[in-house]
Amino acid sequence: MRIGLSYDLKTDVLNTSMTDDALEEYDSTETIEIISDAIEARGHQVVWLGGGEQFLDNIRREEVDFVFNIAEGRGGYRSREAQVPSVLEMLNVPYTGSDPQCLAVCLDKPLAKKIVATEGIKTPRWLVVDDRESQSVLSMERFTFPVIIKPAFEGSSKGIRYSSVANSMLHTINEVRRLLELYRQPVMIEEFIDGDEVTVGIIGNKRPEVLGIMRILPKTRQHHFVYSLEVKRDYEALVEYECPALLKSGTLHKIEDASLRIFETLGCRDFARVDFRVKDDGTPYFIEINPLPGLGTYSDLIIMAIKMGWTHQGVIGAVLDAALKRCPQCLKV
Repeated sequence: MRIGLSYDLKTDVLNTSMTDDALEEYDSTETIEIISDAIEARGHQVVWLGGGEQFLDNIRREEVDFVFNIAEGRGGYRSREAQVPSVLEMLNVPYTGSDPQCLAVCLDKPLAKKIVATEGIKTPRWLVVDDRESQSVLSMERFTFPVIIKPAFEGSSKGIRYSSVANSMLHTINEVRRLLELYRQPVMIEEFIDGDEVTVGIIGNKRPEVLGIMRILPKTRQHHFVYSLEVKRDYEALVEYECPALLKSGTLHKIEDASLRIFETLGCRDFARVDFRVKDDGTPYFIEINPLPGLGTYSDLIIMAIKMGWTHQGVIGAVLDAALKRCPQCLKV
């Protein structure tokens, strides 16, 4: 089969942002080569399509049977991850991963939380600030400090720093102002759940399976640990990844059940990663879901999988197999 590979390289994206993390979610050539090699190892021919305008040119010129999509999209739009899948659907080209609607909903953190909450799944309380003027009417009576402040439409911990956890109204307002100015999008103020940071990998469709449950533990004790951008950029020195997570069986069952329900409720396909904070009493709180998780060597899904006995190529192959199974016409090519 002739399989196209859509992606966004850090080196291909023009950075006009005021933030130093604008390119954080884009990929390296090394990651693209790993994915390409994994697909070729399964007997397919790979065509590098790129992203943005390059992708538009290539997808019309190249004849591909299927696309392995990891493109994050361009711009600061909350629907940017849906850009490439939308084009592929318009051209009737099947692809890996979730559809445009799912991708757009999941990148909108408040919307995803609202939908998940309707299913009875616990998520921290939150409110959204749209602009500087609305700060004067912040209604935080239902919150107790600390809170965490983050951009509403970002991934890869963009905008989440050591300063994101606030213990006072003044700190909260200053952080909201900083994010509104830098990211030009709504800001979410969320109840901070003191407890373990846990992430869950899922692969499959009709009967999706939990690949692993991983706990992220700071190497030095911290009062309010946050898996922030600073931590992710120096993860080998700052955190330990515990997988399988050494939590009580009842807690693990709650996390697994919630993860699979969230995956289904939001309409995810093929693979995803779900993030929780888990209180000391074992109650998991849904934080966010990534239906287009990274596949680089430094990505949580890959770190988790390797600790669970998978190979890097094996994860990529499993994602491809899951996508092809829901596209039976592709198996005949």
